[in-house]
Amino acid sequence: MKIVYNGEIVNEGRRFQGYVVTEGEIIVEVCAGHPGSDLLSRASEAIDARGGLILPGVIDDHVHFRDPGLTHKADIASESRAAVAGGVTSFMDMPNTVPNTTTVETLEAKYAQAALNSLANYSFYIGATNDNLAEVQKVDYSRVCGVKAFLGSSTGGMLLSDPEAMQRLFSEVDALIAVHSEDEDIIRANRDRLVAAHGENLPLRFHAVIRSREACFASTERAIRLARKCGTRLHVLHISTADELALLSNAPLEDKRITTEACLAHLTFSDNDLERLGNRIKCNPAVKSDADRKALCRAVNEGLIDVIGTDHAPHLLSEKQGGCLRAASGMPMIQFSLPLMLEHARNGLWSVETVVEKMCHAPAQLFKIEKRGYLRKGYQADIAVVAPDPEGYTVSDRGVLSKCGWTPLEGCVLHLRVWATLVNGHLVYQDGRIDDSQRGQRLTFEH
Repeated sequence: MKIVYNGEIVNEGRRFQGYVVTEGEIIVEVCAGHPGSDLLSRASEAIDARGGLILPGVIDDHVHFRDPGLTHKADIASESRAAVAGGVTSFMDMPNTVPNTTTVETLEAKYAQAALNSLANYSFYIGATNDNLAEVQKVDYSRVCGVKAFLGSSTGGMLLSDPEAMQRLFSEVDALIAVHSEDEDIIRANRDRLVAAHGENLPLRFHAVIRSREACFASTERAIRLARKCGTRLHVLHISTADELALLSNAPLEDKRITTEACLAHLTFSDNDLERLGNRIKCNPAVKSDADRKALCRAVNEGLIDVIGTDHAPHLLSEKQGGCLRAASGMPMIQFSLPLMLEHARNGLWSVETVVEKMCHAPAQLFKIEKRGYLRKGYQADIAVVAPDPEGYTVSDRGVLSKCGWTPLEGCVLHLRVWATLVNGHLVYQDGRIDDSQRGQRLTFEH
C-alpha cells in the first residue's frame, strides 16, 4: 500500500486537502483530510506532497518521440523519461517516423518497442495516406488511439492529398481521426510566390506568411464540413488562429463529434517572441499574432478548445539552423508542460481546475481511455505531485532530459515543479530521480 498525502487534491472540479491510497496498480481510496499516523505507519511508501498539488497524471494526446528511424534526436526511452519528470503518465505518439507508421505491422512494432523502453503509458496513431485505407480498417481501435491524417505537409513527408481518399477515410473508418489541418495548396502557392520575390533563403518571419492563417482556416473549415457530412469522429489538432474558433462548438464534450486541441506553443508564444527566440519556436502550424494567442487562451476557458497537448517534437539545435525553408519545425515541450500550464494559471489565464480538466480528464474522456485520467477508486494509479517553489526556478537547457538537449523555455521562471510521478502505482520519478526499472502499459479504449 502506498499513500500520497499532505497536499491539495484537484480532481473533477473540486479542490480539497486530502490523500490518495493505492494498492498495486490501482487507486483504492481518495479521501479528504490527513491519513493519520496509523495508516501512514502501515504504508509501504508514504509520499509527502509537501503542501503542493496532487493531480491525476497528465495524458498528452500529441507527441513525436521519433522512434524508429530518427533516434539521433529522440527515442521512446529518452522522451518517456522527460514525460514522467513532467508529470505526464500517458502519451499518444504520431506516425511520421521512419518508416511511416502506415501499416499494422509498423504500428505493432512501435508498441513492441514501447513495451521494452517506455516509462510512461503509451498509444500510437496509425497514419492515413492516399492508398492505405485497407490497413487503417484492419486496426483494433480498442487498443489504438486513432488515425492521424496530415492535410498539410510537415516533418516526415506524410500527406493525405487526394480528396477521394480523404472522403473514404472520413466515411468508412469508425475511429477517431486526428488531423494536422493546413491547406497544402495555399502553403505551396505562398512559398512559390515568396521564393520568386526574395529567393530561397527566406528569413524566419516568412514562416507564418507561408503557413498562413488562411491555410489553417481553409483546411479546418473543409475538414469540419466533410466530417459533418460523413458523421466522422474528428479531432482537429493544434488550432493556431482566432479565425478557426468561429468554426467550433462549446457544447459539452460528451455531446461533441468534432473536438479540438490547442498546444502549449500557440498558447504561450506569438510572433512577438520571434526576435528573442528565433527558430526555437518555429513549428507547424506557425505561431501567429498575440491576438491569436489571447483568443486561444480565452477559448480554453470557453470550452471551444477541448484538450491541451504539447506537440512535443524534438530536433537537434543543429537542425534548427537556417532560414524558414531550411530550419526544422518543432520543439520539445513535454517535460515542462504541466508546470508551464500551472504558471499560466498562477498568472490568471485559467484555473488549476481547468488545467486538470484539459490535460487529464478531457483526453481520457475524448479518447475513451479505460480507467485513466481521474483520481477515482478502481482507476489506475497515475498521479502527479506538484510542489510550490515560491522563489521560482529558471528553466535551462542543462536540465532537459529529452535527447535533443534544449528547450524553447530556457530562461523562463516557473513557480511550481513536478515533485513526484506515479505510473500504475509505481513511483517512477521523485525529486530528480528516475526509476528506470519500471515500464508503462499499453492504453486501452472503450471502442
